[in-house]
Amino acid sequence: MPGAILGLDMTAALACAEALGLPTLVCADLLPAVEAGMVRGLNAHLKAEQDGP
Repeated sequence: MPGAILGLDMTAALACAEALGLPTLVCADLLPAVEAGMVRGLNAHLKAEQDGP
């Protein structure tokens, strides 16, 4: 699908977590599941927009 979201930049995501003072090991463990949900949801939204009403 053109314009599909493939994933997050994990290096940037972990850098953001570190800057926020979050434990990076915990974030590294949780981010793949968060990423999967975000990608699924964003791609579903993009597909719905392309398909129209």
